[in-house]
Amino acid sequence: MSRIAAVFEALKAQGRKALIPYITVGDPYADATVDIMLAMAKAGADIIELGVPFSDPMADGPVIQRAAERALAKGIGMREVLADVRAFRAKNAATPVVLMGYANPIERYGIDRFVADAKAAGVDGVLVVDYPPEECEAFAGTLRAAGLDPIFLLAPTSTEQRMKDVGRVASGYVYYVSLKGVTGAGHLDTAEVARMVPRIRGHVRMPVGVGFGIRDAQTAKAVGAVADAVVIGTAIVQLLETQSRDNVAAAGGRFIADIRSALDELQGAHA
Repeated sequence: MSRIAAVFEALKAQGRKALIPYITVGDPYADATVDIMLAMAKAGADIIELGVPFSDPMADGPVIQRAAERALAKGIGMREVLADVRAFRAKNAATPVVLMGYANPIERYGIDRFVADAKAAGVDGVLVVDYPPEECEAFAGTLRAAGLDPIFLLAPTSTEQRMKDVGRVASGYVYYVSLKGVTGAGHLDTAEVARMVPRIRGHVRMPVGVGFGIRDAQTAKAVGAVADAVVIGTAIVQLLETQSRDNVAAAGGRFIADIRSALDELQGAHA
């Protein structure tokens, strides 16, 4: 059983929801990523998504785009991303890590080399925003053969066929993008999320995480009431970019602790 599957199984047994924060590697400080990861895991993050900096992150809004630009300006690439995962793993063997990004950095690094090095570093899952499931079955198979979970996005516009395709090739969890548009945009319609998640579950036999538009404990709790996991990115990146180096990890931990507390108010109610 993968680390991701084990986490979801344990949470389900406890009647709890997964909290999955996203940060961009190397932002806001090149040497702070591991400290932030450790603080978030200690505060109650169940899985950590790491953004691989890319120069054209078309699915991301201005906050995460700026974070990627700042990280790239510091020289953060795939090698640095994997080095941070290794450093995190040296101090935390339990919390799953998912790399989230785009095809170009992976293909430039070399797909087979990427999969081997990600596995060796301690990565648990990979979400490539611009790899649709019907076009990357071979890549997904290579990940699964290495014990890594291929994770895919679904959106409000996803067809029944797309849901079936994702259900066929994905593992770990699926990430439902609750808004049309880019990260950090628009207003979250929790009623629409509540309608969509059961549809997705009709085609996907794995946990459903929901992200985009979740900014605070209140919206996290509303989404957690209907989903298996809550994914928060823009709000964390926005908070971290305002912090000093000395305070950045603690600030991330406090934010996660607040969300964790709100999610745990749901314990058992929707198990």
